Amino acid sequence: MAETRRGIPEVGKAFQQLAAAATAEGALDTKTKELIALAIGITARCDGCVAFHAGAAVRHGANRQEVLETIGMAIYMGGGPSLVYGAQALEAYDQFAES
Repeated sequence: MAETRRGIPEVGKAFQQLAAAATAEGALDTKTKELIALAIGITARCDGCVAFHAGAAVRHGANRQEVLETIGMAIYMGGGPSLVYGAQALEAYDQFAES
């Protein structure tokens, strides 16, 4: 991703601004927004998204039960493929939580 951002710096900067605006605290706190992003990453089957947002969830104070319930919602909305990615999201969360 760093190489892509170097190649198209205007797009990288704009995406960074979008991310900052979307994750800023408002009616929803940042932890909740990261859990939503994790669920979307699961249903979209995006490995990098799952890893990034599992780590962000840890950094913003999400606990394991909150992650499990997020995975449950993703499975409900995404079916069987989300069950597989949900298991990967839990593994990612556990790895970040241990470090």
